[in-house]
Amino acid sequence: MSAPARGWEHRVEAILGAAASAILLAMMLLTVADVTGRYLFNRPVRGAFEVTELMLVVLIFAGLPLVSYADEHALMDFVDRLLRARTRRLLEGLVHLVCAAVMLLLAWLVWLKADRIWAYRDATDVLRIVYGPFVYFMAVMLGLTSLIHLYKTVARR
Repeated sequence: MSAPARGWEHRVEAILGAAASAILLAMMLLTVADVTGRYLFNRPVRGAFEVTELMLVVLIFAGLPLVSYADEHALMDFVDRLLRARTRRLLEGLVHLVCAAVMLLLAWLVWLKADRIWAYRDATDVLRIVYGPFVYFMAVMLGLTSLIHLYKTVARR
């Protein structure tokens, strides 16, 4: 890939890396404040567990397309050594195609679930944060991951 084409990828990775770091830092600071408040002052941070859970959802699902794009999933490559290069490329393409299909199916199912959650206005118990936007975010990230795997299926040829 050309240098300008790779330039935007590095900027996006840097921005998303900084966002992930900020979310992790916020989770850590919130946990420290909650534990400190709970054990030293008998006053935990109200809703800390809920906010931490929601930040973790954002962190995990925002990272999924990045991990797929960078091919950084955990994998077992002991079979690769037994295959010829052409067969290995075909297998990798098939794996990306299957991943694209599974992620698309998951995106669709999660979107349907998000519709139901939004209709009921399900929310967290303490802070009453509505779950709907987070579940829609999950569906969109799964869909994006599906598109990335589909792109990788086509780009491998």
